[in-house]
Amino acid sequence: MVAIMKRELSAYFSSAIGYIFLAVYYFFSGLFFQATLASNTGSMTMIFANMFTIILFLTPILTMRLWSEEKKQKTDQALFTAPVKLLPVTLGKYFAALIVFVISLAINLVYAMVISFFTTPEWSVILGNMVGLFLLGAALIAIGMFISALTENQVIAAVGGFGVAFLVMLMDALPSIIPGDFFLELITNLSFNNHYNDFSYGILNLTDVVFFLSVIVLFVFLTVRVFEKKRWS
Repeated sequence: MVAIMKRELSAYFSSAIGYIFLAVYYFFSGLFFQATLASNTGSMTMIFANMFTIILFLTPILTMRLWSEEKKQKTDQALFTAPVKLLPVTLGKYFAALIVFVISLAINLVYAMVISFFTTPEWSVILGNMVGLFLLGAALIAIGMFISALTENQVIAAVGGFGVAFLVMLMDALPSIIPGDFFLELITNLSFNNHYNDFSYGILNLTDVVFFLSVIVLFVFLTVRVFEKKRWS
């Protein structure tokens, strides 16, 4: 797993993907940070609220090549014949993408330190949002990795990831279009935004943590199943 993770991390920064992801993240977070300083409020709520949406649409850039590139170059065939378990290989790729994502999140702590020179930041809210964004990104990476495992075309994998982002954004609007208590409860339970809300107030809710962890486990499992099916077919 560690060898795969190191290889994937090297691939991110030997190509433009890692740099593009970090540059876009830093660009938008920098814009929102500048707006925060201009408002003289000392609150980072604007940064975190807007970065929720940015992360939704930025994560597919990070995940589109995880498996699709392997399939395109036929190097995934080695996995089907090698005496190795697919789970460690999958986790190696997953953690490599997650590390790059964590590097992008770290800039928010820098912003908090800068704000601390002018006022006292709400550290509970900042840390709550950091945990929430981490779990959100970790879940989206797992979903994106699964989509990447289904195709050898990076563009299709990216489009699939953007489709998931649109679905997440539209999910909260669906109950107003399709009425019904059952449907409302279902959407509430599946809404990424609803499960992120408590984190945005600095509240660590076990239900929300379990939700995001469940999404991660489910899509890592599904990714492994995609290749196990090919191994035995």
